[in-house]
Amino acid sequence: MLVAAAVCPCPPLLVPEVAAGAAPELDAARTACADALGVLAASRPDLLVVVGPAEQGGRGTHPQGTRGSFGGFGADVDVRLGAPEAPDADPERVLPPSLAVAAWLLERIGWSDAPVEGLGVGEPLAPERCVQVGRDIAARAERVALLVMGDASACRTLKAPGYLDERAAPFDARVARALATADVTALEELDPGLAYELKASGRAPWQVLAGAADGAGLSGALLYEDAPYGVGYLVAAWS
Repeated sequence: MLVAAAVCPCPPLLVPEVAAGAAPELDAARTACADALGVLAASRPDLLVVVGPAEQGGRGTHPQGTRGSFGGFGADVDVRLGAPEAPDADPERVLPPSLAVAAWLLERIGWSDAPVEGLGVGEPLAPERCVQVGRDIAARAERVALLVMGDASACRTLKAPGYLDERAAPFDARVARALATADVTALEELDPGLAYELKASGRAPWQVLAGAADGAGLSGALLYEDAPYGVGYLVAAWS
């Protein structure tokens, strides 16, 4: 059963070595992510599942100990999913960027509260399938926690990766309201086509969360909401 969830954005820029001189611009987001992960630790889970968007090669499960790297983003930073003493996983398996950011966040707070597993989900995954995946995750242990990675729209400004789209701000506001109130129905009803057009990578992971939280009776709190680079970044905690 799902007992807690944290929702965080997944830009590699959260890692200061990647952001370099711009690192202070996301200090508030990093602090909010740490606060959200603190809610997970306080829930005393038996299992933590990290869910994030992934391209074809990074989809599927990633066991504890799977390695990730930010070398492709110009930073000599390596991470490993789960506790530092976790045994090495399959050396051929590499964390997708979203789960590498999650691994960095977990290492930053010294996570050692429960075993960790990763799940990379693809953008094409249909809402009903996302919801079923979430339900299956919630049934895996008596006390399950989720760390849900994903960005909102990337079309908030003229300089955003997806340029300016007038639909982006209302879409992000709807997601923010759903995360603030733990509204699983609102998350389930997000339009995958619109999310794709707005380059919102969090759509599928959020809908996995909706499935996992269905019937759990959790309450939500929005800890951070901004679009510093024209991309919507949201941090929330459910417990």
